[in-house]
Amino acid sequence: MSDARYAYQDIDPLLHAPARLGIVTALYANGAGLTFVELRELCELSDGNLSRHLQKLEADKVVRTNKSFVGRVPQTTIKMTTTGRARFERYVEQIRSIIEHDLPAVGRTLLEDSL
Repeated sequence: MSDARYAYQDIDPLLHAPARLGIVTALYANGAGLTFVELRELCELSDGNLSRHLQKLEADKVVRTNKSFVGRVPQTTIKMTTTGRARFERYVEQIRSIIEHDLPAVGRTLLEDSL
């Protein structure tokens, strides 16, 4: 019987999807938030794809959107919530743990190369 050591069922599936990982990483790095257009360009997503992912993230209270006008032009700004930032930090720790504990030799090399 296996100990399912590499099943990684505890990894946050909401954040682990590539497009959403890009979105939350960009927002985490830009604490003041990003406009919809900036986020779309940074993540190379279509309007519809970005909107759908933002809906999922907003439903789980990871991000918050604010719609306003700049002059007469509508502008949507997206920010990570405090809950979202904590959730992203937990996700990063899970990935770090995989690298450090499940791939010790590779993990050391990856971490040393990044310094």
